[in-house]
Amino acid sequence: MHTDTLLIELGTEELPPHAAKALSDSFAEAMSELLTQAEFSFASCIAFVTPRRLAIQIKELRAQQAPQQIVRKGPAVKAAYDADGKPTKAALGFAQSCGVAIDALQTQETDKGAWLLFECQQEGRHIHAVLQDFIEQSLKRLPIPRPMRWGDSEIEFVRPIHWLLVMYGSEVVPCTVKNIAAGGDTYGHRFHAPKAIRLAHADNYVSDLNAAYVLADFNVRKATIEAQLARCADQHNAALDYPQALLAEVTNLVEWPVAMVGQFSQHFLQIPQEALVVTMQDAQRYFPLFDKTTGALLPLFITVANIESHTPDTIKRGNERVIKPRFEDADFFWQRDKETRLIDRGADLEGILFEKQLGSVAAKVERLTQLSEQLCSMLNINHQHAMRAALLCKNDLLTGMVNEFPKLQGVMGRYYALHDNEDSQVATAIQEHYQPLQAGSQLPATSAGKVLAICDRIDTLIGIFATGKKPTGVKDPYALRRAAIAVIRLSIEGECDFDLLTMLNCSASLLQDRLATESAAAEVFDYIMERLRGYYQDQNIGQDIFAAVRAVQPTRLIDFNARILAVRSFQSLAEATSLAAANKRIANILKKTAHPESLTIDTGLFSAAAEKQLYQQITQLEAEVAPLFAAHKYGDALTALAQLSPSIDQFFEDVMVMDENLAMRNNRIALLSKVSQAFKTAADISLIQN
Repeated sequence: MHTDTLLIELGTEELPPHAAKALSDSFAEAMSELLTQAEFSFASCIAFVTPRRLAIQIKELRAQQAPQQIVRKGPAVKAAYDADGKPTKAALGFAQSCGVAIDALQTQETDKGAWLLFECQQEGRHIHAVLQDFIEQSLKRLPIPRPMRWGDSEIEFVRPIHWLLVMYGSEVVPCTVKNIAAGGDTYGHRFHAPKAIRLAHADNYVSDLNAAYVLADFNVRKATIEAQLARCADQHNAALDYPQALLAEVTNLVEWPVAMVGQFSQHFLQIPQEALVVTMQDAQRYFPLFDKTTGALLPLFITVANIESHTPDTIKRGNERVIKPRFEDADFFWQRDKETRLIDRGADLEGILFEKQLGSVAAKVERLTQLSEQLCSMLNINHQHAMRAALLCKNDLLTGMVNEFPKLQGVMGRYYALHDNEDSQVATAIQEHYQPLQAGSQLPATSAGKVLAICDRIDTLIGIFATGKKPTGVKDPYALRRAAIAVIRLSIEGECDFDLLTMLNCSASLLQDRLATESAAAEVFDYIMERLRGYYQDQNIGQDIFAAVRAVQPTRLIDFNARILAVRSFQSLAEATSLAAANKRIANILKKTAHPESLTIDTGLFSAAAEKQLYQQITQLEAEVAPLFAAHKYGDALTALAQLSPSIDQFFEDVMVMDENLAMRNNRIALLSKVSQAFKTAADISLIQN
């Protein structure tokens, strides 16, 4: 069967850079899915995207569907023929609907009787016949953030479409999409090669565009920019440090990248470098350069132009001229903000609303101060730095610099605190209390920073839950999922050992004068536990292990983590399978007895050697593992308890637990309860699956 390359390109006005790659990938995914469902086989589907085009190239696409085997079930034979064997209206109607004579129908025997059947092989459709529909369906599936209309039509797309290219091999496929008729032309760079380019074959797409100063492949363009950035940095013996999101955005802003180095006055280096970096990256999409040794910002940047100019100095000077007033604005904010001490801005936080029912940011700061003192007490650390940082941590929201550059909140607070001669740990904690900024990012290094970061998240979680605005589905306007994960990471990875439920209750109590918070602490605790489940799932820790630990309800996350690691280690022991099965059996027996833990053991009632042996061993092991459990050495304790495996197996082999003698029955249930409780000091082993 004939195969060839299919090329589809939509030429548009400039696509939104943040959405372009996702649109391109979704287009390729949707077309691939539709072709696969329709049984048009192909080798690969390649997505292309530039600021002015979305395209896909499908290699070795079959020109025609595989023949379709059509099978239609008709009426039952007894209803298809009358007593004389003549076809009824039902049979004739079925044959007519199939387009054949009655003799062409077959009979199929089933366990429910015989039925008329029509089978035939139908030629598959040609790719030309389905392309318009498939393209339209694919475009409807694109994650378009804000559709646009253009002209006087009702047609919507991410940006106005100027041309449509649809080619199969060397042939243009006649179709019309979004009122644009398909042709065989594409267009190169807006300035270097603005005329139409007639493709001889769909395979020539990349090479023909490359000759017309367009790198159509996002990944090729990105790699080209990365290489140019590295070369520019090496030429100035400088280092690069930029977010991948910036590189992706710039890649979607250019078709023919040309990197060049610009510079600015050293005078501006007196401004905190974070402010300069944010200005360059966010406002101008520049790549700042840094000293290789110290990491300090250099008065240099790289800009990526979308043109190969004969006068590159003109472009360089233009970019240098544009950045200067932005730096002057930053310098103005920096100098003016320092005129007011950070501590003196606190009163004005009353004018910033945190949340309607929760009050102002000033009220939040008051709660943070009290929570910080409580958490410091629980962690047994000095509370002075944390409480001072809590008092100051939101004050930079009132500065001109943070108003202009919101992502510098906390960062500028540290600079202003240091300028005011606050303790360096206090200043650092002000910046750190926003960490981690996202999943997997850096945690605070100082104790005060960790305390304040935890308290800030807990206050937000309790407050928003108490207002009834907890997350639903994909909506999470207060970023509570991120806050919960931050609490988990700060506790476990940050090694902050405190009782989470106690802190949640403490936080809820601070809001009692505003809201009914009776259930908030329990709800938030359960919410964090669900995030904790996902946290361990990301580490390939089984859900059964999580369930085993969750069942014993530990409320200290570090303790929870120690149990998780212990159970995972226990699961690898040779005795784990039999012990898990035995604990399941014990659990089922205990379920049938009300309050089995209240039963007492009378050794005088033991009649079998197996129950005496089990009692002696569990009593001895309880004494051995008690100090291990006290020291949270759950792994060592479970390993020791694994010695019970033969005795438990022998007990179930030799002893009838549900004895007719009630006293003996309860005595044996009490013994099993003792065994169960020993394991449950770490986790509910009965929930482990091997």
